[in-house]
Amino acid sequence: MSHASNKKRSLKLWEALALSLGMVGPTLAMSGNAQGLIDSVGKALPIVFVLGLIGVALIAYGFIRLTRFYNHAGSAYGLVGKTVGPRAGFFSGFAIMGTYLFFSIGTLAALGAFTNAFLAALFPSSGFQIPWIITATVGVIFSWILNSHDGKTVARVLMVIEGLGIVLMLVLAAVIVVHQPATGAEHASLFSLNGVSFQAVMAGVVAAFLSWAGFEACATLGEETENPKRNIPLALLGSILLTGVLFVGMMYVQTLGFGLSESGLNAFKNSANSLGTLSQTYVGTAFTLAMLFTAMMSAFAANLSAAATSSRLLFALARDGFGPACFAKMSDKNHQPRNALTLILILSLLVDVVAWLSGKPAMGTGNSAIDAYFYFAIIGSVCLMVAYLMIEIGVINFIARMGQNIPKWELIMPALGIVIMVMSLYFNVAGQEELFSPALVAFYWCIAGLITIISAPKLVRNIGLSLASEFATPGDKVATRTVQKEWI
Repeated sequence: MSHASNKKRSLKLWEALALSLGMVGPTLAMSGNAQGLIDSVGKALPIVFVLGLIGVALIAYGFIRLTRFYNHAGSAYGLVGKTVGPRAGFFSGFAIMGTYLFFSIGTLAALGAFTNAFLAALFPSSGFQIPWIITATVGVIFSWILNSHDGKTVARVLMVIEGLGIVLMLVLAAVIVVHQPATGAEHASLFSLNGVSFQAVMAGVVAAFLSWAGFEACATLGEETENPKRNIPLALLGSILLTGVLFVGMMYVQTLGFGLSESGLNAFKNSANSLGTLSQTYVGTAFTLAMLFTAMMSAFAANLSAAATSSRLLFALARDGFGPACFAKMSDKNHQPRNALTLILILSLLVDVVAWLSGKPAMGTGNSAIDAYFYFAIIGSVCLMVAYLMIEIGVINFIARMGQNIPKWELIMPALGIVIMVMSLYFNVAGQEELFSPALVAFYWCIAGLITIISAPKLVRNIGLSLASEFATPGDKVATRTVQKEWI
């Protein structure tokens, strides 16, 4: 009998969707993801985000296709393990667990930075600030408390936070459109790539693409969601459609809001929180405070989601023999991987403490919390690209060799996804000279996972037997040999 069949499936479609929205963090993404693209693509931000949306849609196709047949708490670990093999599955799972772990570290730093931004706006004359590590510590405590409860509690918190942020963004967008005197030609120029080099476009698309990082988080709820072969694919599709329209629209509106002149684009580039800046310009102080507070809470929501997903991945890996068996246990009352969650949050806080004490990593923003956020977010994003690449390979293998009457022309989708992932990895790694640049650290993490699985044949056997059991249906013949829980 599969592990999944022993779990209580209680989460609804919208609750699975909430986890993905929390991980993507729409308010957080729209507050600070565009500024770094201004120098390379200028006012062409909206069309660059359209291209980024196309890229992420190709990756989403892979997750949607596979989760219609398979669902697993380990997300890419289980999906790739089933379609390619146990070694590839472990490698993918290790990579994507790194993603969510590094996101957990980074979002705690972002929480500290955005809290101080809110306090600076609330008390402009006093200069009152809180050491960001204190805010991060408080965030860890609340993240542990909420994630220790049932998944429904987390889903409701995430939906309230991100729902409020989306509503405020839509209000701001409406005000800007009404008051912005741009001409029709200026509106059209936002969707033109004239004057932008191919290399700049590709670099911009890669950066825009990463705004959707984490859309697949709901896949880790496959063993806890009602009718997962229907609801998980729909949650994945919903997260892409909702954030896709929102992100392209907000890039369009924000570019208009700052203005298409050189001075306007420079103001956009230099804004610490673009939504906050535009709120103050077009609406007023009270609305600005609400927007900054929502951005702060969006950072917390992202950590809440990252901790939830990474703990489930650690649980899935430990369940199949990697790591101490205590991390494969669920709490009796709420059926949550509390031991795995505790480890993830302790590690996240310890790394942030080191970053705070040392003042490193230094990314040049002048704000140690923002530096830490960007550094660990980049590491997590590159790890995620590796996992996405493995998912696309898994989809190709599934359609070509295992697909149940799936048209072979659909192979085009994952093939294009592989091209995009290879290009994305290239643009992130090319020219890296520092030994501990974030992109290279991500590769070190993935290489560690590769070495682990190559050097552990017993772990491979354990994973193979466990995945066969976990994905078994009543009519399947599954080996009854007990899985050896040897860990390394």
